[in-house]
Amino acid sequence: MKSLLLSATFLTTFFAVAQSNTISNQPINAKHKTVVYQVFTRLFGNTNTTNKSWGTIEENGVGKFNDFTDKALKEIKDLGVTHIWYTGVPHHAVIRDYSQIGISNDDPEVVKGRAGSPYAVKDYYNVNPDLAVNPANRLQEFEELIARTHKAGLKLIIDIVPNHVARKYEGKNNPIGVRDFGADDDVSLEYHRDNNFYYIPNTRFEIPEGITPLNGELNPLIDGKFDELPAKWTGNGSRLVKPDKNDWYETVKVNYGIRPDGTKDFALLPSGFETKSCQEHFDFWKDKDVPSSWKKFRAIAEYWLAKGVDGFRYDMAEMVPYEFWSYMNSAIKVQRPDAFLLAEVYNPKEYRNYIHLGKMDYLYDKVELYDKLKQIVQGKSLTDPITDIQKGLSDIEHHMLHFLDNHDEQRLASPEFAGSAENGKPLMVVSATISTSPTMIYFGQEVGEAGNENGGFGSHSRTSIFDYVGVPNHQRWMNGGKFDGGKLTPSEKSLRDFYKRVLNFTLKSSALVGDFKEIHSANTTITDGYLPEIYSFVRWSDSEKLIVVVNFSSSKKSQFELIIPNEIIQKWNLKEGNYLIIDQLYQKSQLILKVKNGQGKVKIDMKPSESFIYRLK
Repeated sequence: MKSLLLSATFLTTFFAVAQSNTISNQPINAKHKTVVYQVFTRLFGNTNTTNKSWGTIEENGVGKFNDFTDKALKEIKDLGVTHIWYTGVPHHAVIRDYSQIGISNDDPEVVKGRAGSPYAVKDYYNVNPDLAVNPANRLQEFEELIARTHKAGLKLIIDIVPNHVARKYEGKNNPIGVRDFGADDDVSLEYHRDNNFYYIPNTRFEIPEGITPLNGELNPLIDGKFDELPAKWTGNGSRLVKPDKNDWYETVKVNYGIRPDGTKDFALLPSGFETKSCQEHFDFWKDKDVPSSWKKFRAIAEYWLAKGVDGFRYDMAEMVPYEFWSYMNSAIKVQRPDAFLLAEVYNPKEYRNYIHLGKMDYLYDKVELYDKLKQIVQGKSLTDPITDIQKGLSDIEHHMLHFLDNHDEQRLASPEFAGSAENGKPLMVVSATISTSPTMIYFGQEVGEAGNENGGFGSHSRTSIFDYVGVPNHQRWMNGGKFDGGKLTPSEKSLRDFYKRVLNFTLKSSALVGDFKEIHSANTTITDGYLPEIYSFVRWSDSEKLIVVVNFSSSKKSQFELIIPNEIIQKWNLKEGNYLIIDQLYQKSQLILKVKNGQGKVKIDMKPSESFIYRLK
């Protein structure tokens, strides 16, 4: 659902700021960058290498909470990580019989895959029973993982999926006083502000055509129907009694007080609130009557914060109105100012609404930097647009989390993306160093996982989130639970070393939370040997000056004399003469920056897919 636009005055101010190439909006008290390690919890500790398509737990194995040992967590932290995102923790629909511990069986006709989608949550007040050694004790096992994570010096986040819940949601672990989703709904109405769902009154839900649950395997619950009367709107907003097979048919849409015609049935934020603090947003909502779903999701967030969770990744946040996020996130921030709040938002026109009005800390930088880097490495774009992206996001660049790999996307090392892990290296350097924003990597990325497996419901190039599978490169790093990389190939060990160097450098560099200026445009037309596949920029603080140069070409080497423009020489207060610059990743390359007539020049010799981060000594 699209949000209202910001005020014209506010947008004019921000777009005026965005016209400058130089970014000087260092966040208050930002001393270093943040690095998030996303891990698909079900897959992390699985050592089984069978990988049978549509395989069961017994055939293909599954990871557990206790696979995150002190040793595993130490290695993750030493990689250069500050936060770990445990993906798929809340109890979601699965095709496995847990009825002995009071969990009802899920109908395979409204579950994707055998292991189920982590974004079809069945009970928000407990965790996935697959992840526990003793499923009856699953919540305590997760609480123990929270404690181990904090002991390792890491903060942790989990998912909240506000837009939709599992078709068969059953809150069997609700705290006292918490009513289940839909428990008080008037199902005779398509819409009521305090209904948790939207309904198609007096009409029974029908299974989509063209789906083959469990790949045709017999199951007593597969009978061509699912008992839902009246039918509810589907998670992606479909109002069909029989959703399409490509709809999110395993989920139902949550109602946040948005009428079927798209108008809002709740108090609106006053003009000017984009500049207000979290406390002021919190105070605004204190005396407001808000829709039932708002209260229920805020209670869920507060429940997990009380357990020790340090923040949340909000799935498809832009399908929920930003007024709700103002209500939710201001309440979180008043309690926990350091909470890490990351949102999945893909509409650039709405970025500033969700940051300034919705009080999000970070959004995915997917449709800007990620998509462009993918096009560049595939030879579908020049590097020049990187500059335009940085200019366009300059006012919010700190809030745009960078990634190259996550559970939704094709693996960086896959043939469908970069073609190899080696080709992905320059993308990683740019992603991690071009802004003050957090960097995120997906487990296995650091050892070149390419997602070659066909799990069943999930297919090649993405590590399946719907099936029980093993992750081969990651398993070689696990080395049977030793977490020492003992089975990695030499190239995989070298790649992990590269990631460790890059990520740890970003954590300690003051320049990377300082200023940015592209120098690419000064070199594209006048520098011999400066290939179209090369990109360069500088970063600096009072104590550190960096020159970053990357070669996106996987086949072309290049020699050229890089120009450092007069503007940068002046900002860095460099006098005429020679200056030593040292590569910060391997400390093997030392070059001379020559400053003459107010301009700097340095001779660069680049191999294919090579990157340099030079520091002025």
